Amino acid sequence: MPNIKSAKKRMRSNAKKAEVNTLVTSSMKTAIKKLEKEVKAGNKEEASNNLNIALQRIDKAVTSGLVHKNKAARLKSRLTKMKNAME
Repeated sequence: MPNIKSAKKRMRSNAKKAEVNTLVTSSMKTAIKKLEKEVKAGNKEEASNNLNIALQRIDKAVTSGLVHKNKAARLKSRLTKMKNAME
């Protein structure tokens, strides 16, 4: 446990940031899994809705610096291909 006031504050702010980061990344992964599930089930409308949600969540993760832009581009490309292949 830190003794210095600024170190204590840093610990608090790091904990808050870690919580937000986990929420953003987990929501992104969940959206991706939901899309994959709908594609396997063959629901076109649900898949297109889930694709839009997944793309938004990926973009948000890139904006907050949790995912590299190249990884995001790769994910978005794969998900779009997956959705288009079912049509």
